Amino acid sequence: MAGQKLVQEGRSSVVSFLLGASVLFLPLLTSRVTEPGQTLMAAERGRIALVIFIAVINACLLLLYRDHLYQVAIRAGFLGFAFGSSLLVSSVDSPWKHFGWYVCFLSFFHYSEYLITAINNPKSLSLDSFLLNHSLEYKLAAVSSWVEFAIETTMFPEMKQITWLSLMGLMMVLFGELLRKCAMLTAGSNFNHIVQNEKSDSHTLVTSGVYSLFRHPSYVGWFYWSIGTQVLLCNPVCLVGYTLASWRFFRERVEEEEYSLINFFGEQYLEYKKNVPTGLPFIKGVKVEP
Repeated sequence: MAGQKLVQEGRSSVVSFLLGASVLFLPLLTSRVTEPGQTLMAAERGRIALVIFIAVINACLLLLYRDHLYQVAIRAGFLGFAFGSSLLVSSVDSPWKHFGWYVCFLSFFHYSEYLITAINNPKSLSLDSFLLNHSLEYKLAAVSSWVEFAIETTMFPEMKQITWLSLMGLMMVLFGELLRKCAMLTAGSNFNHIVQNEKSDSHTLVTSGVYSLFRHPSYVGWFYWSIGTQVLLCNPVCLVGYTLASWRFFRERVEEEEYSLINFFGEQYLEYKKNVPTGLPFIKGVKVEP
């Protein structure tokens, strides 16, 4: 059943993501109705073509999938559309170029969370695996960064053109994304988006690969990915806010998880804890009395 779930839900998500991302080819199809160098949204016929494209993709998903699979498909298709659209935005010289980079990585992050879960741990796979409904605080943080970028782009456009800073943020995002996905793949079925309070029969302590460098590599990756997005956007206010909020969130999350891990693995985890750092700055995890 688990393998079948992977085939059905994982495959439908890949197809839907690629269908949504095919918006990348829309400018080629509409090149005859737009002026040279004119963006898709700048031409009325281009905007009409975009609306038709969205309607056609949704119709295709409705024809291909039903019920739960359609719910998977519509989310993956939306993320693919956001990914493709942001690549188009980032390919033109405009004040929103770096925002295009940001949306590209944001949409890929959420989709890849679902896909890796489908590969690694299909038993725990659900619509929540997209992390689109992570928390109210997460949503408010995202919207705040968009608002800050829009305001500062309008009032201080030169502030958003610090290319070297955006490139540094891009490197942080890439590092964080790669580290988190390596951690998920290394942990395999042991990885779960929800902290487990009960030990399953298949639950083992993973200490190899990136887990030999950090006790919580998935959190380390997410931490630097989160901060990197704000460096990429050159958002000074949200950079401070994201850093403080992320640090507090992961400090509490690490402590919660380590209580469970000590309960699951006892001395084995305590020995591992003694030799391998969390990887997060100024976060040491649960204090254990000698």
